[in-house]
Amino acid sequence: PYYVNINQNLFLEAYLHSSDPNLVLFLRTCVASPTRHNFTTGVYDIIRNGCVRDPTYATYYSPHRHILRFKFSAFQFIRSNPQVYLQCELVVCRAYDYSSRCYQGCVKRSKREASS
Repeated sequence: PYYVNINQNLFLEAYLHSSDPNLVLFLRTCVASPTRHNFTTGVYDIIRNGCVRDPTYATYYSPHRHILRFKFSAFQFIRSNPQVYLQCELVVCRAYDYSSRCYQGCVKRSKREASS
């Protein structure tokens, strides 16, 4: 466990261990949960489909494509344990492949029309 105070900035870094210098990292989704066993219901989205959902989220410059740096402010779920569990999904792409997911950025899913 990593202990922090509420509203304290949490700085995170993801590092891709690879000998291929032409790979790039993209943070697709990062969610927080009050339990380590459920990351689908009752979660808080920090990033979803590449779209920033948390106003305290920020990215930081990295001199390398295989290192991703970001931060957000610590919080606690109401009426829950003081623990917060984090699960992030990263995508690895070829550098300069502009058709890859890494270069699409925020992808908002279109809503479907409901039939009568």
